Amino acid sequence: MDTPSHPFHALFAQLGLPSDAPSIAHFLATNAPLPGHVLLPDAPFWSPAQAAFLHEALQQDSDWAEPTDQLNQALRAPKT
Repeated sequence: MDTPSHPFHALFAQLGLPSDAPSIAHFLATNAPLPGHVLLPDAPFWSPAQAAFLHEALQQDSDWAEPTDQLNQALRAPKT
């Protein structure tokens, strides 16, 4: 069974954040790098609803898990 694949920018819209490329770049530049000991849903910049969504996406391996993993990786990347 195939699960729907969501593009990276759609995750931002799902989280209630601006999802255009400049806004995503600004979000990543502002919040990265996320320390290694902090789980993505536990990052201090999420609202409780956003954190719950990310936690569920990862725990239930939902169709949002792949873009959530991409977000996690993007936030772990060092600033350049």
